Amino acid sequence: MRHVIVVGAGQAGASCVARLRAKGFDGQITLIGEEPFPPYQRPPLSKAYLLGEMERDRLYLRPESFYAEQGITLKLGAPVTAIDPVAQTLTVGGEVLRYDDLVLTTGSTPRRLPAAIGGDLDGVMVVRGLHDVDAMAARFAKGAHVLIVGGGYIGLEAAAVAAKLGLKVTLVEMADRILQRVAAPETSAYFRAVHRDHGVDLREGVGLDHLTGHEGRVTGAVLGDGSRVDVDFVLVGVGIMPNTQLAEAAGVRIDNGIATDALGRTSDPHIWAAGDCASFPWQGQQMRLESVGNAIDQAECVADNILGENLPYEAKPWFWSDQYDVKLQIVGLNTGYDKIVTRQGEGGVVSFWYYAGDRLLAIDAMNDPRAYMVGKRLIEAGKSPAPDAVRDTGTDLKALLKALLKA
Repeated sequence: MRHVIVVGAGQAGASCVARLRAKGFDGQITLIGEEPFPPYQRPPLSKAYLLGEMERDRLYLRPESFYAEQGITLKLGAPVTAIDPVAQTLTVGGEVLRYDDLVLTTGSTPRRLPAAIGGDLDGVMVVRGLHDVDAMAARFAKGAHVLIVGGGYIGLEAAAVAAKLGLKVTLVEMADRILQRVAAPETSAYFRAVHRDHGVDLREGVGLDHLTGHEGRVTGAVLGDGSRVDVDFVLVGVGIMPNTQLAEAAGVRIDNGIATDALGRTSDPHIWAAGDCASFPWQGQQMRLESVGNAIDQAECVADNILGENLPYEAKPWFWSDQYDVKLQIVGLNTGYDKIVTRQGEGGVVSFWYYAGDRLLAIDAMNDPRAYMVGKRLIEAGKSPAPDAVRDTGTDLKALLKALLKA
């Protein structure tokens, strides 16, 4: 019986095994995860779950019974220690399993602060898994002072939760502005104002020099400008690294993650990859997308191709972020933009449209689901509205979409 093993029980891994069964695969499927939990959603961890608005069971992507009903063997709390690509076997918990196809959905790991600057002190934490959030939940007490290192979406979302819970929040970003790597200055300015309105002490262009501690516990920070901050704990949000160690040890090619071809196959014909850990061909380079949407779509594409459909993966990037009462929805990739068009709505609703010349690349929509949905359809159809039409609040976006799709 043909055996497909999926290593990594996150969003991508769960999507891959479910797709295989849904498309009629009748062989053996094994899903292996390092954590002792069935596959769960990660985005709510640092938001609804940390706020106490979501129970743990609601995090799970499917009831655990689903996997048994579908004939999917779950091995949880079981790290894979080795892959033998010649024998087509892997070792997990002392057991050796043979595979016909192996899918690596090993995800990513948050970057941590070096021990030399206090990164190993008690109270210095990252947000990635259930254990991380459960461990930090008790520290989110009203009046406590948290230092957040990093002004990307992870850091800003953590700042929003902490501020809502009544903590004193200081956020430092070494770059000139928050979100500098991923968004236009207009989006940075929007969220800078939102966070400062909620009392966050937001410091841009200021890095962390080192943390200070007492009896092994973090008590403060010295910043790059020489200022000092007394803190109760520290959250680090300075990016993630794809988990490529197993693939590297197996001799699989690495290029901005586990490199795959357009079908999701790695340099080994029996090994595939999907999700945060995987890169795929895009405009002459290996692109890696860190998003739930990509994890699902890429993993389902891999499942289809294991079944012989030979369908190239076509990324349709979309992202979101919830901060306070603001829902940011992003569609497209803004790489190479040279112009931002602002569409202003009522009551704080706004969207920023990224153009390269006359071509629409991406949209950041704040509390504007209509702009997001219209923009998503336009980008997927390869249609670009005139910037002046977008800027004009008298333009009916749905009518504009209809006209362009007909053209």
